[in-house]
Amino acid sequence: MPAQWSSPVRYVECDQQGVVFNAHYLTWADEASNAWWTSHGLPWDELVASGVDPVVKASSLEWSSSARFGDTVTVDAETEKVGFTSVTVRFTVRVGERLCCVVRTTYVCITEAGKAPWPDEVRARLTAG
Repeated sequence: MPAQWSSPVRYVECDQQGVVFNAHYLTWADEASNAWWTSHGLPWDELVASGVDPVVKASSLEWSSSARFGDTVTVDAETEKVGFTSVTVRFTVRVGERLCCVVRTTYVCITEAGKAPWPDEVRARLTAG
């Protein structure tokens, strides 16, 4: 299930040339992750309240072009791979039709006992659709 998040590029997110500083692409992916979890019927607060805490294991970024001050970025979030204890989400950051960056983030399932398999209900929602 794809999800989407969008925001204008703020001045504070840019260097003096008006180009977005690289760390903000991770922030935008993190913002879009909330929409992605919710699109699976797993709002973050409810997921954590149930005892499941998805934690970032790894993120990678691949740039194609820069977002700049005054642009509006759109981040499309799609499931790339669901594993036994992890899920990888692909976040495509663009300005209009122009691709800026692809972020891949892998989340692992953490419970009070530590790293664990996704509970059956969560796994079913992650693999649905």
